[in-house]
Amino acid sequence: MEAVALFSFAASEADKLSFQKGDIIKVTEMEDDSCWVTAEIQGKRGYVPENYISLLPYPWFAGRVSRLEAEKRLHRQDAGVFLVRKSESAPGEFSVSVSYGVRVEHFRVLEGSGQYCIWDESFRSLNRLVDFYRAHSIAVEKVPRLAHALCDYTPPQTAHLHFLRGDVIDLLDCSGSRAWRGRCRGRVGIFPPEYVHTPQNVDVRVALWVM
Repeated sequence: MEAVALFSFAASEADKLSFQKGDIIKVTEMEDDSCWVTAEIQGKRGYVPENYISLLPYPWFAGRVSRLEAEKRLHRQDAGVFLVRKSESAPGEFSVSVSYGVRVEHFRVLEGSGQYCIWDESFRSLNRLVDFYRAHSIAVEKVPRLAHALCDYTPPQTAHLHFLRGDVIDLLDCSGSRAWRGRCRGRVGIFPPEYVHTPQNVDVRVALWVM
């Protein structure tokens, strides 16, 4: 998220960031029970006082909204209607909830080294990620939504889905060319599509747009 500085702030500790009134600040993490937020200014990351900044208004940012509340808001909306909310399972991070008409899908926004991503595209800010997926598909649904593992896949990354040859994988999103998202053995993660076999079916593409 982006914010504007309401006042100037001079940092007195190494983990704090200085800024001037009117500066645009990239907020990377937010905690409801803290008066400080993690932010990035000119490539430097640290803490800034929450009451010194104001989040820029975006109609798609819902703040701290639960997964269930997001589903209630988006239920029966047209495919592609979405909102961005603070993640319940990963405090300080964000999730994108998207309507598919009859159901709602949730995508965790992965953040690292100042970059934000859902699949294989990375962006310098959450705003740029949203702008990209408003012009490109965020997900492709395969019907049926099952795949069969062609070989073992056991990468060290925790965000990846581990499976063994012959496992049946429930496909949750097939929009990326280099990474799909699925569920297997009770775990959810991403994996290379070339490791699985899927029946040939029609794609249903969904891009984001605001209610």
